[in-house]
Amino acid sequence: MMERMGRSLQASAIGIVRANKAALVFARKADLADELEISRSTLQKFFSGRPIGRENFHQICQRLKLDWRTIADLPNGLIEPDADPSACEDTSDEDLETLVQSIKQQGRASIQTQCSTIRVLDMSQPIALKDIYTHINILERISGRRRISLDELLKGLAEEPLDRPFLRNVSETRVDGLEAVNRFDKLIVLGRPGVGKTTFLKYLALQCSLGEFQVQRVPMFISIKDFAEMPKRSGLLDYINQQIVGYGNSSLRVADSLLQNGRMLILLDGLDEVKGQDSKWVVQEVQRFSMQYPLNQFVMTCRIATHEYTFEKFTEVEVADFNQSQVSAFVHHWFANKNPALGDWVIEKLQLPGNRSVRELATNPLLLTLLCLIFEDCGESPLNQCELYKEGLEILLKKWDSKRNIEREQVYRKLSLQHKEALLSRIAWLTFNRGDYFFGKGELKRHISDYLSQLSDTEALLKPVHFDSEAVLKSIEAQHGILVERARGIYSFSHLSFHEYFAARELVDSATPPALETSLKTLMKHLNDPRWREVFLLTAGMMHQPTQLLTLMKQQINHLLEDFQLQQCLLWISQKSASISALYQPVVVRAFYLDLEMARLLNSDRLLNLALGLESSLTRQLNPEMALDLALDRALSLTSQITNIADPMNAMTRALNRAIARADNLDPSKTSALTDGLQQLKDQLPEPQVFSDWWHEHEQTWTEQLRMTLISCRDLGHEWQFNPLQMQKLKQYYAACGLLIDCLNSVTNLTLDERVAIEQDFLQPVSQLRHREEYEIA
Repeated sequence: MMERMGRSLQASAIGIVRANKAALVFARKADLADELEISRSTLQKFFSGRPIGRENFHQICQRLKLDWRTIADLPNGLIEPDADPSACEDTSDEDLETLVQSIKQQGRASIQTQCSTIRVLDMSQPIALKDIYTHINILERISGRRRISLDELLKGLAEEPLDRPFLRNVSETRVDGLEAVNRFDKLIVLGRPGVGKTTFLKYLALQCSLGEFQVQRVPMFISIKDFAEMPKRSGLLDYINQQIVGYGNSSLRVADSLLQNGRMLILLDGLDEVKGQDSKWVVQEVQRFSMQYPLNQFVMTCRIATHEYTFEKFTEVEVADFNQSQVSAFVHHWFANKNPALGDWVIEKLQLPGNRSVRELATNPLLLTLLCLIFEDCGESPLNQCELYKEGLEILLKKWDSKRNIEREQVYRKLSLQHKEALLSRIAWLTFNRGDYFFGKGELKRHISDYLSQLSDTEALLKPVHFDSEAVLKSIEAQHGILVERARGIYSFSHLSFHEYFAARELVDSATPPALETSLKTLMKHLNDPRWREVFLLTAGMMHQPTQLLTLMKQQINHLLEDFQLQQCLLWISQKSASISALYQPVVVRAFYLDLEMARLLNSDRLLNLALGLESSLTRQLNPEMALDLALDRALSLTSQITNIADPMNAMTRALNRAIARADNLDPSKTSALTDGLQQLKDQLPEPQVFSDWWHEHEQTWTEQLRMTLISCRDLGHEWQFNPLQMQKLKQYYAACGLLIDCLNSVTNLTLDERVAIEQDFLQPVSQLRHREEYEIA
């Protein structure tokens, strides 16, 4: 070694930095070569860290007024006998910082190429990461490893609506992703498919490259899959050296200098994407490399259920689902440069109570991207949730890996997409029908075993040889993220929407018509259970001939109000509607008056949900008679709210004036009695300053006088005096009617004649049904 050193020397990475600074006294480096009478190629080798003759090396250092021993790349422990050890002092912070900034600048273009854009799903072109990046949150406790009971998990959902709880880790503390990286120098970021692990690493690389994050380090973004698939296996140091050489720096010692001094941010993406035959070697290399260079920052990503190796010095964290503020931020970023108004509309729509299931899906960044692409294509058109779920599941089950050319080891890879969906549908139906959002590993393994064992002889060829149901479960969780471990040994579907979708699919895919009819009749038992609402909607959307479901729903609804007094209410609605000369379908008018009665009975806002569900343009050009009745109904309802109004006198006066004005728009011969009666009631009202005392004394008689005026002139405002049981039945009826209307609106393959047939006898008392047998439940 000493003999070879005697013939040649080469500059270290830090030595090159020092030499470059010293050479600034020359206008050109060529001038230095000319002065020393050495070739320019020799000087170029010196400044690129390649070996040159010892005499030339000494001569260059002497001219630059540098101690050659602080410039030479001497092997560890080898110092010439005549050398002064103090001359070979440690690298100065200034020189090291200069090297870091130099390599950062050289590698910036490469980092930009690797990390500045993303293109996923069906994007027509890449999109700049900086334009859509939304900061992620980290869970410091891995959800699937928590030793908590099922009761504790359910307690975490106690604050959620019982019909649609968000199946998320609501009790876990969240930490900003950047804060987590700064806190732990060796980090494994785990997460389900599509939660943004790769995007997070790309963001770290970009921010570091631009000097916005860990400015003291050089970023190195490494796809572990690409590293593992190199034609010739080489270590991470060689791989990093090749990257730096690709920046234009020919010194092979730069990487080691940076690593020895802890000046690199090593970003290792996608441990789960490595093929099985390479995984052991890759894991060993990462372990060895991180121990050899412990002063650096390491961040590695991996899917949560595929992580089977223990990296002793690494801290494991989990990417949290987006919260609602993150969802809104992502949507805002997505549409900011395209159509900001559409972005605001999407955010507003996602907040609506009726879109809770879609809002739940949006907590996954990949599925939120799908949503944004759909809205970008369709604008403000109604969203087909059934198609949305179908496309989202196809992405998770098939497209997400295939579009990125990732082949994973799957113990059930021979099973077709159809069989995978059928297996998930079986699990969904058995658990949802029982009312369980969470289920144990043992139960899941039994369902998997039962399904695979029931495959036909031909299909049995698709089964894994000596299949292990637990391995199949882990494969489903790891590869697709549709089933997730919420706590140790306790699973759920990743989103309640997927649980509901697969439960509906199990119903629709019944093998024979009789089996389908039986399944639908089973579904009818849950017509008044809010938890089943989405299953009804999805079933309607999936069926090729939804009339069978819709007819059964209508029959079941007709069966709800058997009570005589409730039937009298429906009879009044039917007769009142028949007296209105409107251009709408009769069912729309019936829905309008049922909406008014329910709002008055429940003392709630008049949202006209049923009527608008049947005719969305209703309120834009409301029939004059219906507009009058709406004004009268509001005036009557105001009497029960008067004590809660800031200016009750003016509120009541305005309500009566509005009703009088609308009555004046009709034939005076038919409304004069009404107008006179309303005017008399208005004239009875006192001055504002004494209204409160007056109302306390005259509320009952004045209200009754108003009610009798409405009944006699408009057949409106009846006092039904339902008991609590009757009110409960009526609320169930109203909710079921709303569900049927939503199902009608969710299907796209219903002919006009089929829809008319459903609507014709809808919201009718039994006595008005065309065929009494339709009232009977088969």
